[in-house]
Amino acid sequence: MRRLPPQQTQAALAHHCVNASLPGATDRITAGLRDSGLVVLTGVASRTDVLALAARIMTVAAHRDSDSDGLTTLRDTRRHAGRAGFAGLGNGGLEPHTERSGIPVPPRLMLLVCGQAAESGGDSILVDGRAVHADLLTRSPTSVRVLSQRCTAYFGGGDGHPSQVFTVYDDHRVAVRLRLDGLARFSPIVQPHLPVLRTALQRQQVRLPLLPGQGYVLDNSRWLHARTAFTGDRVCWRALGQPRFVLPEGFVPDAAARRAVPVGGSGQW
Repeated sequence: MRRLPPQQTQAALAHHCVNASLPGATDRITAGLRDSGLVVLTGVASRTDVLALAARIMTVAAHRDSDSDGLTTLRDTRRHAGRAGFAGLGNGGLEPHTERSGIPVPPRLMLLVCGQAAESGGDSILVDGRAVHADLLTRSPTSVRVLSQRCTAYFGGGDGHPSQVFTVYDDHRVAVRLRLDGLARFSPIVQPHLPVLRTALQRQQVRLPLLPGQGYVLDNSRWLHARTAFTGDRVCWRALGQPRFVLPEGFVPDAAARRAVPVGGSGQW
């Protein structure tokens, strides 16, 4: 993954930060998720703290890789290298993706906290789908139209789910769903636009190194997440689930980007 310019580091996320150990943190977290879809966390000192925080903001959903308490322990198991769909349990880099993109209704929230940092690498990479959508609207509106066409992507294995990168709702809000690994297949009409999408993802990504007790919670219908490759015994805990508070789906498209689209250039999005 390319080296990011200085402004695209965790400093760009400073206004998203909440200390989860302080009074009123839950209200600040829910407000932040409604406002921007992302909260960067400090003060989550243990697995017990992660469980307690997850229980306050979501109904935790167990799945294939989760432990009995619903959390998933993410570390290099040394058993999953090269297995499609198991890259999070290795030490390689991950491309920006939606968590559980291959099921009909992905979890709305993802909470990830670092328990032990890597010896090197292992930085989280976060990408705001709204920023990517605006980037494409400005630079390649045709790509937005094509990436919004129904059932032009298939995410997951044999029991996966047909979808599209951008889903436009009746109220004009937009949600993003994406993966770019071996479990992603795209319609021929989408293929020419994937390089443009990848370039926009790179332009909008923000690097977030995590120390123990630090993490983030994101709206999985707006933000994509990734990871750089690492060495050492990096340990993170992850919770997935549905919010215990009202959280509108996706995002409102950027108004300035919409105005920048040439007449007749945007199509349906």
